[in-house]
Amino acid sequence: MTKTTPDIIYTIVDEAPELARNSLLPIITAFAKAADIEVETRDISLAGRILSLFPDLLSNDQRVSDDLAELGRLVKTPDANVIKLPNISASVPQLQEAISELQSQGYPIPDYPTDPQSDAEKAVRAKYDKIKGSAVNPVLREGNSDRRSAKAVKAYAKLNPHRMGEWTADNKTTVASMPGNDFYANEKSVTISAAQAGGAKIIFTNKAGEETVLKDGLSYEEGTIVDGTYMSAKALRAYIKEEVASMEPGVLFSVHLKATMMKVSDPIIFGHFVSVYLEDFLAKHGDALDFNPNSGIGTLEKLIAGNAEMEADLKAALAAKPPLYMVNSDKGITNLHVSSDVIIDASMPAVIKAGGIGWGPDGEPANTKCCIPDNCYAPVYDETVEFFKKNGKLDVTTCGAVSNVGLMAQKAEEYGSHPTTFTAPSDGIMSIVLENGETIISHEVEAGDIWRSCTAKKAPILDWIKLGIERFDATGLAAFWLDANRAHDAELIKYVKPALEEAGKDIPILAPREATSYTLEEMTKGHDVVTITGNVLRDYLTDLFPILELGTSAKMLSIVKLMNGGGLFETGAGGSAPKHVEQLQEENHLRWDSLGEFCALGESFNFLATKNRPKAAILGEAVERATEFLLVEGHSPGRKVGDNDNRSSHYWFARYWAEAISLQYEDEGLKAHFAKIRQQLVENEERILSELKADEGKPADMGGYYHADAEKVSAIMRPSKTLNAIIG
Repeated sequence: MTKTTPDIIYTIVDEAPELARNSLLPIITAFAKAADIEVETRDISLAGRILSLFPDLLSNDQRVSDDLAELGRLVKTPDANVIKLPNISASVPQLQEAISELQSQGYPIPDYPTDPQSDAEKAVRAKYDKIKGSAVNPVLREGNSDRRSAKAVKAYAKLNPHRMGEWTADNKTTVASMPGNDFYANEKSVTISAAQAGGAKIIFTNKAGEETVLKDGLSYEEGTIVDGTYMSAKALRAYIKEEVASMEPGVLFSVHLKATMMKVSDPIIFGHFVSVYLEDFLAKHGDALDFNPNSGIGTLEKLIAGNAEMEADLKAALAAKPPLYMVNSDKGITNLHVSSDVIIDASMPAVIKAGGIGWGPDGEPANTKCCIPDNCYAPVYDETVEFFKKNGKLDVTTCGAVSNVGLMAQKAEEYGSHPTTFTAPSDGIMSIVLENGETIISHEVEAGDIWRSCTAKKAPILDWIKLGIERFDATGLAAFWLDANRAHDAELIKYVKPALEEAGKDIPILAPREATSYTLEEMTKGHDVVTITGNVLRDYLTDLFPILELGTSAKMLSIVKLMNGGGLFETGAGGSAPKHVEQLQEENHLRWDSLGEFCALGESFNFLATKNRPKAAILGEAVERATEFLLVEGHSPGRKVGDNDNRSSHYWFARYWAEAISLQYEDEGLKAHFAKIRQQLVENEERILSELKADEGKPADMGGYYHADAEKVSAIMRPSKTLNAIIG
C-alpha cells in the first residue's frame, strides 16, 4: 500500500468486469503514465475479501491486504478518485463456492459454518457474514448517487435501437404483492431529536417477559431517521399459496427478490417460496434431509442425487405445480434454484423489455406472474407492466432519458439493515430502546417473522436533496419518489418540503406508483426526467429505465460525489456477468461491453483535472471523443464468435483515444506522443485484430472462477503481442 493517495484507483473485481479489466487497464495505465498520472489497483473481489479475513491461517505469499478497509478510509478524504467496477454481492451458495475453490488452490481457510455451534464456529461465521451480500457498496458509498446515460450513449441508442418485445392489452403478465402484513404495512419510523441522540439497542421480549438483547452498541445522531418493520411469515406463506393456486394456464410462476443486497431478509423470503412450492415433497422427505429451503432447489438436487425415489418425487412435486420461470431452460435451472440467480433489478426489466415474457421449462416463451411480496417497491413494477399493456412497447428512438439521484450515503435505508435484521425466535415483542430507557419503536411479532431496522442520517439526506435540486435545474423535469402513507417516506418528506421551499423549487413529491406513471408518460413524450429516490429504488430504477432505453444498464454513467470532496465513479451493473464468463470459457468470446468503464474513466480524469492537473483534462475530453467514435463506427462487442468482442473493442477504443489526443493543441508533448501511437495502431490494424481473434471459438481455461490464475487470464485477455508492444 502506498503512503500517498494515488491519482486514480481502479478496482479489481469479479467475473466479466474483471476479465475486461485485464485487457483495458494496461491501456489506461500506459496512456495515463504519458500524462504523469498514476493509476493503482485495489482488490475488492470476493476472493480477495475472503482471504483478507484470515491472515493468521495463510503463508506470507498467500496473504492479501484488506483493500476494502483501506478504500473505506480513502473515500472519506477529498483526494479520493476511485473507479469502481461491479463486484459480486455474494449469496451463501456463491460464498461457499468461492471458499471451496480457494481451498482447492491450497488456501487453508475454514468452511462456512451453516449451523455454528461452538464459539470458534460462531467466530468464523461472523467473519464470513461481514463479506456476504452487499458488503462493498455501503463501505465505499460515502456520497449520494448521480446516475445517467452519457449523451453520446443515448444518441447512439436512439439511432440504433435495441429490440423490444411487443405488448398488448391481453398480455397475462402480472405483478403480485402481499395484501398486507408486509414491510410496508408494518413500518414505523421516527426522527431522532437532540434529547434522544446517543446509544440504543434492539431487544426481543418473549411471552414470559424474558428479554434478549439482539443488538447492542447502536448509536443514533440527531436528525437520523430510524425505521423498524416486519413481514409476517404466516401472511407471506398464505400469500404464496394463494398466488400458486390462482395461476392461469400457460403462465409461468416466479419470484423476484434481492437476496444479494438484502442478504438477511430476502434469502429467508426466498426460502418460504421454495418450501411452499415443494410442500408435498418436504412433507414426505424433509425430516430425512439436512436441507435449508433458503439455499434453493439447486442445493436440494445435489443432496438427493442418486436417490431414485427422492429424484422421482421431486420431479413429481414440481410437475404438480404451475411451471416455473427459468433462469436456464436448457440446464433445468429454475427461478427457485438459487436465491442469487434471480435478482429483481435485472430480472424484472428483462421480462418487461421482452414484452412480459419469461422462458418456461419447455424452453418456450410465456407470460409470467411476477411475485414481489413487499409493497414498498412492487407498485413500481406493477405500474410499469400496466403502462405498457395500455400503451404498447417503448419507442427507443424517441423516448427521453431517465436519470437518478439516489440517497445511498452512509448505509442509508434498507441496504444498511443487515446487522439489524432478525427472525423472531418465538412470539413476543421486538423493540428499539434508547440509552435513556425510551422505547422508540416496538412490534408484536410471531415466531418466524422477519424484523428489520435501518437508518438514514441527516447529512446524507440534506446532501441528496441538494443534488436532486441541482439535477432538476440541469434537466427540467424531476420528482421525489416518496409515499406520504409510508412511515419512512413521511419522515423524509419533513426534510424535503422545507428544502424545496427554501430553494424556491416546485418539484413534485409522488408515491412510487404515481412517480412511475409520471416518469413513463414524460419519457414517452421525449422528455428527460430525473428520478430522486431512496437507496433501494435507486438500485432498481437504474436498471429498469436503462435496460428499457439502452438495452443494458452497463452503459450508464454513475457519479458518486463523495461528501468530503472526493469522487467515486461506478461503471454500471454486472447482473449478466456470469453468462459472459460462461461464454468465454466455452468459446473464448467475451461480449462484456466496457462502455460503462469508458464513461467512468472520462469522468475520473475530468475530476482529477479540477485538482490543477491540466493533462488529465485532455485525457478526459479525449475519452469522451473516443467513446463517441467507437459507438458511431459500430465497434462495441457483439454476442457471437466472429463479432467484435471486449478485447477488439478495447483496440478500437485505444486507437480512437490516441487519435483524439493527437488532434488537440493544448499540450504539444502529448500530441506528438499519441500521434505515434495512433499511427502504429492504424498501420497494424489487420495484424492486431487477427491476433485478438486467433483463439476465438475454442475453450478458454481461466484457472478458476472466483480466483482465476493471473497469468492465464492475462494470456486470454491480452492475446495480441503486437498491441501489447505498442501499448507497453
